[in-house]
Amino acid sequence: MGDHTSASYIHMVHHLIEECILFNMNKEECMEALYKHANIKPVITSTVWNELEKENKEFFEAYSSSQQHIRSSTTTTTTTTTTQIETKQRIQNTLLSITASKKDSTSQS
Repeated sequence: MGDHTSASYIHMVHHLIEECILFNMNKEECMEALYKHANIKPVITSTVWNELEKENKEFFEAYSSSQQHIRSSTTTTTTTTTTQIETKQRIQNTLLSITASKKDSTSQS
């Protein structure tokens, strides 16, 4: 993989992590979802997540606190089927849009 391709891949993983955050997923849930729906190895997701935490320390501290509050006020921590389906669809749509933009930029070169 060249530097440009690696940077694009990391950017895609970053974007998908943001999607997971919109679903109030924690790091482990995000790693599982991206592996299951986008075939991204958990070590990659974990590494990108850790870097995001370093760069956005205040946000992740607040997010972690929010996660603890959500989990303590919810009777079940199991992800519902609806959320799983929505997650899968959003990840697939994101992957499709990234693929389409890559094709557009390659055809313009």
